[in-house]
Amino acid sequence: MIDDACIRMFDSQGQDYKQAFQIFLDHTNQKRNARTWLERVVKELPNRRAFIDAGAGNGEMAKTFAGSFTRTIAIEPNTYLLNQLLQALPAVEAIDRPIMEAQPTAQGDFVLCSHTLYYIPAKDWLAHIERLVFWMAPGGVTVLVLQHRESGCMNMLHHFFGHRFELRQTMDRFCAKHGDRYEVTMTMDPAHVETPDLAKTNAVAEFMLNLLDLNNPPTKRDVERYLKTHFAQPNGSFRIPVNQDFVEIRHGATGG
Repeated sequence: MIDDACIRMFDSQGQDYKQAFQIFLDHTNQKRNARTWLERVVKELPNRRAFIDAGAGNGEMAKTFAGSFTRTIAIEPNTYLLNQLLQALPAVEAIDRPIMEAQPTAQGDFVLCSHTLYYIPAKDWLAHIERLVFWMAPGGVTVLVLQHRESGCMNMLHHFFGHRFELRQTMDRFCAKHGDRYEVTMTMDPAHVETPDLAKTNAVAEFMLNLLDLNNPPTKRDVERYLKTHFAQPNGSFRIPVNQDFVEIRHGATGG
């Protein structure tokens, strides 16, 4: 039976992935909320000479903030996504390398890494964050954005795979290692995905579950049962919390 089939496994450059991602974008306030939150941070910067977008994807965030800075440097190793970014923002300085191999030509007053750490092994997060703050200019800020560990999305990942993306533990290690060299604050900002029917909710769930390598994907039947149990609304729609953690890192008393 079709319900006993497993959910789809996406290629990040494949059409199924693009369609599922677009359904997610069309039905969430997550990106809008992130822009509002980040606009406040950018507005308060003493300098806006360079913006480094690490894991820039197709340039959604770069398009929002490029006009506020003299230079924008986009780091994105996925050729398909980087080409999309350059079509929209041809003046951006593009680096088609992973974070640990990239060498930006300027320090960033604003260094952003938004929803990128999912695709990096957790054991390597600390090294990547240290690399990001190494690029940060005096008086600048590095911002990390990731799903909150108790969001509906993360709870679903944990249910099916026993895994959560836990940013706080890595930041505790970062602070223990660097002391007062940096000031670190973490804020949780609420967001959600609201879909009108089960078909679109299934697509969003598949997109979310593909944040992990699906060596043993759940069945469509089991995913639908979980969605109906945890996210169904009385009017027939579905609402999935996708709250975000924002981490701000600035030079502290002994840094910068």
